[in-house]
Amino acid sequence: MRKIKIFDSTLRDGAQGQGISFSVEDKLKICKVLDGIGVDYIEAGNPGSNPKDMEFFKRANEVKLKNSEIVAFGSTRRAGILAKEDKNLNSLIEANTKTVVIFGKAWSYQVTNILKTTLEENLAMIDDTISYLINKGKEVIFDAEHFFDGYKKNRDYAVETLKRAKEAGAKAVVLCDTNGGTLVNEICEIVSEIRKIIDGELGIHCHNDISMAVANSIGAVQNGVDHVQGTFLGIGERCGNANLSSIIATIHLKLNLSAIKEKNLENLTSVARYIAEISNITLRDEESYIGNSAFAHKGGMHIDAVVKEPRAYEHINPSLVGNKRRFLISEVSGKSTILKEIQKIFPNISKDSEDVRKITDKLKELEYEGYQFEGAEGTVEIVMRKIMGKYKPFFELNNFKTIGEQQSLLEKEYSSTAFVNISVEGKNQITAAEGDGPVNALDKALRKALEVFYPKLADVRLVDYKVRVLDTENATNAKVRVLIESTDGYENWSTVGVSRDIIQASWIALVDSIEYKLIKDIERNVKMYF
Repeated sequence: MRKIKIFDSTLRDGAQGQGISFSVEDKLKICKVLDGIGVDYIEAGNPGSNPKDMEFFKRANEVKLKNSEIVAFGSTRRAGILAKEDKNLNSLIEANTKTVVIFGKAWSYQVTNILKTTLEENLAMIDDTISYLINKGKEVIFDAEHFFDGYKKNRDYAVETLKRAKEAGAKAVVLCDTNGGTLVNEICEIVSEIRKIIDGELGIHCHNDISMAVANSIGAVQNGVDHVQGTFLGIGERCGNANLSSIIATIHLKLNLSAIKEKNLENLTSVARYIAEISNITLRDEESYIGNSAFAHKGGMHIDAVVKEPRAYEHINPSLVGNKRRFLISEVSGKSTILKEIQKIFPNISKDSEDVRKITDKLKELEYEGYQFEGAEGTVEIVMRKIMGKYKPFFELNNFKTIGEQQSLLEKEYSSTAFVNISVEGKNQITAAEGDGPVNALDKALRKALEVFYPKLADVRLVDYKVRVLDTENATNAKVRVLIESTDGYENWSTVGVSRDIIQASWIALVDSIEYKLIKDIERNVKMYF
């Protein structure tokens, strides 16, 4: 089976995305999970650009990876100097990686108008840089920056940059759609032509400025490249990079080629969500293959068809990538839909059970009151357990109080404090916490109190908080619905609360979120609560 090498640039190109900032520890953690899933290369940074990246490469030498190779990234030497005089090139050598990635200009316009040098000097820069690094014992991957724009404007020169890189000894040359504006048919045609010219390892590196990065990468694979660069989750500068979680799955499941070891494919969803957690970004529910809604069904006819034959509305079995099928509970849900959800928890219950009717009626009653369950499976499960008599609260609330304070009209900051008094098996715990608003303070105080009894709750945090006013005609007396999404770094779940008091609605959702987490840990036989 044809093998496609996977080159992950989450820690370098991905780190250039807005709002992304990895610590050295973050990078080391991500390296370990990428190695675990079996990507071939991990491009971890530019050691010549900042002290953090240099510190990472010093630490990375101590990390023993089984499947992946960490590589350092830099540019061709500066114009008008010798390669050995270039500080950035010497930083690459000091990074002590077996392989380095060098990017160089492949578009004549970039050479003359941005680098402000001659076309021949740029070719010499490519040649000198690669030769110098190879003489220092390095293997070199050459990223031909702006290749596709360059090819369309000055074909001969763009191709010549590749030839110079190969002649200098580059292990692989990579065609970069740096501006991310090339169409799929153009990528396919150009890659097909280059494949006839360039022997050996040929790569693709696409940006997502017109939402084509994944499609362009797959098209390139179909036309002869055997090395694909991208980032997990598609993070990166401007509109991001090609999303490796989608590309890896598509290579295996649609092209029937190999990218990572097949046994690791079922870890794709958990790895992507772990990286999202470390990156402090919320994974889109609609993300292909790995998103929370990638295999979610709401319409009654769709659900009925999927129950009979999953292929009716699913292009793959979600378990192949470590995801799962979801049936969304809503006002259009029938008894059979709710039965399927109940059977996930209580597999032996029959459709004729009185409990099924009670749960169906209760959910519809709550929806009439303003609850919405299609994105709140955590609350649905709590409701089911209560009606089935399989629910036992993990704590008892004695009381809570929130206080908001603004000291003067001149003060811009508004402080909030929450006090929580709870009991667990007869033991009281009283805590207080400050937060950015009363709900944040209440969340912190509740978790602080419960962590005394359930330490693993320290891993849980809120990743989304939504408020919807349900009856706007009642103005400030309106009923509100609060939907929160929580995560422990491995799984995300949502819960909902409704009240005319936004604090109480938030409390209801918070309690369900915490109890859902504790129930799941017990079901997994996680022995962490003493």
